[in-house]
Amino acid sequence: MKIAYVEWGGLGSEDMRKAFAAEGHDLVLFLFSAAYEKRGHDEETEGRLCILLQTEAPDLVFSLNYFPVISRVCQQKGIRYISWTYDCPCYLLYSATIINSCNIAYLFDKELYLEFYHAGIRTVRYMPLAAAAERLDFLAQDPDACDPFTYDISFVGSLYIEKYNYFSKIEPHLSDYARGYVDALIDAQLKIQGYNFIQGLPASVMEEFYQACPVDPEPDGMESREYFYEQYVINRRITAVERIDLLEACAQHRPLDLFTRTKELAMPNIRNHGEVEYYKEMPLVFKQSRINLNISLRGIKSGIPLRAYDIMGAGGFLLSNFQADFLEYFIPGEDFVYYESKEDLLKKVDYYLAHEEERKAIARNGYDRVSAGHTYRHRVREMLDL
Repeated sequence: MKIAYVEWGGLGSEDMRKAFAAEGHDLVLFLFSAAYEKRGHDEETEGRLCILLQTEAPDLVFSLNYFPVISRVCQQKGIRYISWTYDCPCYLLYSATIINSCNIAYLFDKELYLEFYHAGIRTVRYMPLAAAAERLDFLAQDPDACDPFTYDISFVGSLYIEKYNYFSKIEPHLSDYARGYVDALIDAQLKIQGYNFIQGLPASVMEEFYQACPVDPEPDGMESREYFYEQYVINRRITAVERIDLLEACAQHRPLDLFTRTKELAMPNIRNHGEVEYYKEMPLVFKQSRINLNISLRGIKSGIPLRAYDIMGAGGFLLSNFQADFLEYFIPGEDFVYYESKEDLLKKVDYYLAHEEERKAIARNGYDRVSAGHTYRHRVREMLDL
């Protein structure tokens, strides 16, 4: 099969291309800048894609994440457009183009998929994410990975406190009432694992958010104005507070190694290494860590984050917050371990650092289950079998 592959540099794009090739498909790359994606007409992008479709005559178009401009052209030309969204939130999914008959839009979060399904949208389907087991197996032969226990506890990911985060821009302009309401909402949500209830902000609070940082839905957008502030501002703020709180709590017991963009951040007993490269450096961190923490972005409703698959696919031990989709594919206590609270997290950190063989067995089981049924090649087959 000949596939026009929309290349914009998304995480896992290299793995996805290799998976298509390994399954015997021919790829034609269409270079695309996701940073400038528009819901309205983008004549330059549309023109280039039209020319590619005419000259190469692919059987379908594929992209990681969903892009309305791609769907619009595919609908006009009568060609199938398959997308697989790993970002959350992804406001482009709420474009009116999502109902185009050319689309098969895969989402990794089952609860989010069901929201679309119950709204009568049949172009959206559920498919969990994956790991690049073959690439990760090859990295295991790297002599730098010979010692698998360089770190006791590691966390790889954003802390959402970078200078450009929306909450820091909005918070100084809020009234005492709005600030107090948001603080109480964050505090309540932090006490709940496995369910996100951040919705329905009071109109007065929403207006203050809007005045501080005006954002309106795109012309063809189906999302509300509230969606942006709930998902991109409040849920990210909750995630920032939670991640820092849990990391500091773990670090009170023993040293913790942090790999994040915010290199200048300093916390007691935490060694901040800065950001690591996704394809080669990150898997080595997972292999060299006794415990790899996953603290999911609060906007992910039930889905298994890409980081969790990367950890298990690299043969690392995964200790994660609870996400309901885990239970469809993995066995807690056998393939991975989840925590239910901060106190539970600390107990399990101590337990699994003290029970080496049990921890290693769980890491092996997680790797075996991912490599047997959750690689990019498996997902390619699932997509194209349809």
